[in-house]
Formats: sequence, C-alpha cells, structure tokens
Amino acid sequence: MATKRPGTPWMSADEYGAGLEGLGINLLVSDIAASEEFARSVLGAESVYVDADFAVLRYGGAEWMLHADHSYEDHPLHGFVAGQEGRGAGAELRLHHCDPDRAEAAALAGGYTVLAGAADKPHGLREAFILDPDGYCWVPDIPLKG
Repeated sequence: MATKRPGTPWMSADEYGAGLEGLGINLLVSDIAASEEFARSVLGAESVYVDADFAVLRYGGAEWMLHADHSYEDHPLHGFVAGQEGRGAGAELRLHHCDPDRAEAAALAGGYTVLAGAADKPHGLREAFILDPDGYCWVPDIPLKG
C-alpha cells in the first residue's frame, strides 16, 4: 500500500481493525481532504482521524472510513474504480437524524450537487439526496413529526 502520510497514524491498523464491529463502510475517494470537508460541512460528521491516506468519520452511532485511491493500489477494487466518474452507483448512504434542510443548504453553499432537495416522503421521513465530491449519494433524513 502506498502512503503519503508523514509520520505515524493515530493508532496502528491492527489496533484499529481489532476494535471494529457491525457493518463497516469503506469509501474509496480521490481526495481525502475534499471528502472529509464534505462530511463535516454538509453532513455534520465528526472527524475522528484524518491524514493524506485515510480518514475516520463519525455521525451519531455510525462510523465510516475514507481511503485514498493511492492507498488501494494493490486492492482488487483499485482497477474497478479507476476512471469511474460517479462511484457507488445505486447505493444510498443514509445518515438518520441528520437534518436534510440544513445539509441541503450547506451543500448548495459549498457547490455540491443536490440530486433532490429536502422533501417529506410517504415512508415517514424528510430526506434530501446529495452527491459528495466522488459521486457517492448521501441521504440525510429525519422522521416526520406525526
């Protein structure tokens, strides 16, 4: 794995991996800093750790990782995503209890693509569909008050 990180990470990969539980989401991204900025400014995520190769983000009880393309050079997905314009086609990455109106406003202010603005849906949620810099579709949602 190629790295651009100066120094050592906040914890070893072995230590971090041993503590993971449940569903894990790893997103391959072309630019860690741009994707981390989107997650913080649009989604309101907390940055747990960020370097040029890798980031850990958290919102509510959800945690996900960003991996820079160069860090996956020996990974089977590397050739699959190389040259892809929109990654994660067909996948929705939902953040429950993340205000879609606030996220939409932040996305528009930041120049991100809003596929569908915040709207009340018949399945009991208010949600918006927003693309991050790599084309992943994030869906912040809140329950409708009944």
